[in-house]
Amino acid sequence: MATQQRISIHGQWSNRLAFILAATGSAVGLGNIWKFPYITGMNGGGAFVLVYLLCILCIGLPLLMAETMLGRRGRQSPINTMAALTAEEGGSPIWAWVGWLGVLAGFLILSYYSVIAGWALAYVFRAASGMFTGLNAEGINTIFATFVSDPERLLAWHSIFMVMTMIVVARGVQAGLEKAVRYMMPSLFIILILLVMYASTTGYFEAGFDFMFTPDFSKLTWEGVLVAMGHAFFTLSLGMGAIMMYGSYLPNGVSIAKTSLVIVSADTTVALLAGMAIFPIVFAHGLEPASGAGLIFKTLPIAFGQMDAGVLIGTLFFVLLVFAAWSSSISLIEPAVAWLVENHGISRVSASVYLGVSSWFLGIASILSFNYWEHIKLHGRTIFDWLDHLTANIMLPLGGLLIALFAGWVVSVKSSYEEMDNGRRGYALWLFLLRIVTPVAVILIFLNVSGLLDWI
Repeated sequence: MATQQRISIHGQWSNRLAFILAATGSAVGLGNIWKFPYITGMNGGGAFVLVYLLCILCIGLPLLMAETMLGRRGRQSPINTMAALTAEEGGSPIWAWVGWLGVLAGFLILSYYSVIAGWALAYVFRAASGMFTGLNAEGINTIFATFVSDPERLLAWHSIFMVMTMIVVARGVQAGLEKAVRYMMPSLFIILILLVMYASTTGYFEAGFDFMFTPDFSKLTWEGVLVAMGHAFFTLSLGMGAIMMYGSYLPNGVSIAKTSLVIVSADTTVALLAGMAIFPIVFAHGLEPASGAGLIFKTLPIAFGQMDAGVLIGTLFFVLLVFAAWSSSISLIEPAVAWLVENHGISRVSASVYLGVSSWFLGIASILSFNYWEHIKLHGRTIFDWLDHLTANIMLPLGGLLIALFAGWVVSVKSSYEEMDNGRRGYALWLFLLRIVTPVAVILIFLNVSGLLDWI
């Protein structure tokens, strides 16, 4: 087939492991480290985790395989891949816009994601300097409030992180993306394991384990089930073009099914390890496990300031956050960079700079929403809140739904079967999940997070 002979002009991963590390890096982000423990605490602990794992298998895995399949078959940026495959399959030209939706979502997410990643970068140095040592909750809150109220300081850390992202992306597939994740992802796992080992010495490790893995379904609501489905979807970076882009660099002959299963397993392991590292520390210091973003920047520094070796443990934790954010940020900008290179004939360096600076500039609005513009709200949301809501709660679920429908119903069985090597039964199960189960589940998620479910 002509499509099977396409080779990406951007290069390819050198091997299967490189793709696994890169795709896992895209999936593992700030959400795995702080959001998963937070929503677990809010939705019944072990029962929520059980439903989340089920959703990962029934929703996340089929969509991950679908995006990878489309990417490898198209061998281009998501925009050009969707256009090419639509023409090849004889579908409506409107499907080509799915690629634009994903690339735009990734670009918008990077603008505010870089701001929060800048916080994590700044807190590496605050933890390493011993700033948290001996401080109580009031002192920690003062540090955080002073930090976010200073737009110049936030702009500086936002700028540093964006430059870090642009440097990696500008270097290309093997010299940049692959080399970065080759070191970042193993380092992330090592740091997480060290933190879990420390958590096991707090005397509250069993309490943390029971909280996460002992189901109590009386605490799980239908809303909690929907939250679990939503997080299973978002945590794998689905619907934003990142996995489709990385899939375009995947060599022929590499099993999409087996590789996707490894990525899902690694991403889920990181989330579970993060919970096992955080909850025992939280319980040991009498802190609140359902504290949201404050769990990272307000609550945990209290624990780091009081524990033995708190300077070292705190520094490692925020280094972990930076690695997680960095590996995700490079995947957010890569699809747009690839499209500029393909369609306008400019170098990767120039494309990375143009898009990085544009996203950086948009990020200034998010920075100001924490200080000078914090009182400018629309329906109770700041600019930062609206960007987060628009991308995470609308654009990504819509993109994932459209990808499931396109891969399941528009792409012919013959074409998708050529890319898959999971056997007839495995392929039939994947196609059923993609055509029926995944779309229904994503529609429920979309209705829930959009607030439309209340009207049904």
